[in-house]
Amino acid sequence: MKTAFLDRDGTINRDYPDSQWSGKTVPEMIPGAVEGLRFLQKQGYALIMITNQYVIGEGYIILEEYQNFTDSLIHRLAENGIQLLDIFYCPHRRDAGCGCCKPKPGMIEQALEKYPEMDLTQAILIGDSAGDRILAQSLGIPFYEIAEEGRHPQKNWRSVCEAVRE
Repeated sequence: MKTAFLDRDGTINRDYPDSQWSGKTVPEMIPGAVEGLRFLQKQGYALIMITNQYVIGEGYIILEEYQNFTDSLIHRLAENGIQLLDIFYCPHRRDAGCGCCKPKPGMIEQALEKYPEMDLTQAILIGDSAGDRILAQSLGIPFYEIAEEGRHPQKNWRSVCEAVRE
């Protein structure tokens, strides 16, 4: 199964400073994300979100706030014809030493266990952080970076789609 592993914050929706996440319920989409995800789906990729959510473990938000925001994001994507196969998240504090916080491979391992038909030789990872890049490198899968708007104009959803198409 071809799989696109997707970071969430800063890749699909806007990221915020940790202290500003509380009360966020409506995702502000990254420019081109909807079109990019739709393109990946048309290319036959199963879409799996993998997201560090240490803001839960560190007390910036509660689990219910994470779930409400994620439900809103899923609904927004579905309205645009985008279906996520699954979502894996790490709610632990950054200093917890867990095996699921990227760049550790725990969330990918969970996905492989749940979906044994998944083939990492047909996987890609799209994200915005060094942790995402390091995780992709450790697994030997292609990494495509989405940069904050204006920071690296060439690292956007359009460039990801062009690279995947080739």
